This record gives sequence, C-alpha cells and structure tokens, in this order.
Amino acid sequence: MDNITALGGDVYEIDTKMAGYPGITAGYLILGDRPCLVETGTSTSAPIVRDALHALGVGPGDLATVVVTHIHLDHAGGAGDMAKYFPNAQIVVHEKGARHLADPSRLMASARMVWGDRLDALFGELSPTEAERIVALGDTGSIDLGNGRTLNSHYSPGHAKHHVGLIDSATGDLYVGDAAGVYLPQTGDLRPATPPPDFDLETALESIALFGALGPQRLLFSHYGPVTAVQETLERSAEELRVWVDLTRQVHAEGMDLDHAVAMVRDRTRERYKALRADDPTAEQFELLNGAPSNVAGIYHWLDRVSP
Repeated sequence: MDNITALGGDVYEIDTKMAGYPGITAGYLILGDRPCLVETGTSTSAPIVRDALHALGVGPGDLATVVVTHIHLDHAGGAGDMAKYFPNAQIVVHEKGARHLADPSRLMASARMVWGDRLDALFGELSPTEAERIVALGDTGSIDLGNGRTLNSHYSPGHAKHHVGLIDSATGDLYVGDAAGVYLPQTGDLRPATPPPDFDLETALESIALFGALGPQRLLFSHYGPVTAVQETLERSAEELRVWVDLTRQVHAEGMDLDHAVAMVRDRTRERYKALRADDPTAEQFELLNGAPSNVAGIYHWLDRVSP
C-alpha cells in the first residue's frame, strides 16, 4: 500500500489520507508482540487506517492497544471506529480526555461550532467507545508492547489539557502529538499549534523542555513524520512559540480585533516558512489544520485570561 512507510524498529508510519489529502496526519503502528496503534486519524480516515493494519498483518483480533496523544479529532476522531474494527484493543488516552471518548457529544458540539459545515468533510463523527475499554493515563503511564518493550506516557499540556507525549523504550522514538508543533517534511518548516481553548505559553514551553529531558532518539510528528535532529527541532519549536506569542501580544495590546490580528501575524511570520515564501503547494497543508486564524485565536484566548 502506498500509504505505509517502514521507519525501522518495527515502526510503520501510516498516512491516514485525512480529508483525501496526503501528508497531513500520520498514525503509527508499533508491530511488536502486542501491536499498538498511536493516533487513529479522523473518523473518515478509519477505514484507510484499518486496511493499512490488515496489510501489515494485524487482523481484527490482533491489535492490543490504540493510544492517542490527545482527543482532537485529527488525532482521535477514529477511536470509536478502531474500537469496533479491533474488538480486543484497549483504547488509551489521558484521564482528562477519557470521558469525551466514552461520550463525544460535547466534543462534537464544540467542534461543530469551530468548523461548521466543513466538519463532516474534514473529520466526520467521533463514535463513542465503551467505557470499560478505555484506559485513562495519569501524569505518567506505561503501555505494554510485549517482550519487555513499553511505551511510556508523559503528560504534556500547553497545546491541549489532555495531551501526552509517548516514548518507546526500545527505539527512543518520541511521539510528540501536537505539543512540538506542526512539521512539514517537504520544506523542513516547523510552526506552532496554539488553538483555543487550552493554549498556555508557559505550560507549552515546559512540555517541550520535558520532551528534551526524556532524551529521545527521534521525534515522530503526527503532522508529519519522523525527525532525527531532536534537540535542534525542539529548540526551534520553543522559538516558534515565542515568536507567534510576541507578535500576537503586540496586536492584542493595540486592541486589534481578531481578523486584523490574524492578517497582521500571518504577514509578519510569512518569511519564516519556505512553503509560504515560495507559495509551495504544500502551504495549504499548513493552512488546513494549522492555519493562522486558529493559532492567533488560541493565543488571544490565553492573553484575555492572563492580561485582559
């Protein structure tokens, strides 16, 4: 299948083909004694992810765990579907997200407010997962991958209050979710992900520092793919956050409304990203899920709390 890439260490990247686009959201299969899927992608992507697992030899009874870094619909929207396709799998999530996987009604209602008519095409509908199949993680946790190999979770809010990073004891791979931002492999661009309502600068920077302290060998971005320049990438991730917050803070202090603020910040950050400078076709991948409106709105929401 053209959407599966072997990354070594029995790890396979699966392009979930979100909303029909390649290269937007990755799921990862760790194919050990107890196969584990990290990130489901959206509900509309679930059949694509299921077929990729089947192609890798993971049948309906074989998948042991499905882990999501957080419950945003591009990461966990397929959790209920994957639970149905793989009836033996436990569904693992931070405790602050667990109730939303069991009863997604509030999460879906707020997503519909944000995305409106685009919700169905982009994400589909998160189906509920039976509560008894959900494993809720605390600040740290451990997922058994078999043969003494574990996937260890570390609470890393800032992007979202239900976010965890996951490090593989065998490979040193760190699944960063959205806490280190959005990476565009075609151009090497890295941009922060600061959506409302949970973004908090200090917490986000602490999460990036925690990731560095874990000493990972490689970062696996949900958007998108593996990065081996670990420390340099994490430093850049923190720098990007500060740049976006500083610029947004300036326009917030001037009392600018959100639409004007977005235009101003987009204009002033444009030169930082090769994809945007060159009007690269991949630029729309940035804008689809990590658009300036979402980032600036999240920072405004935080600034209204901390410096109204």
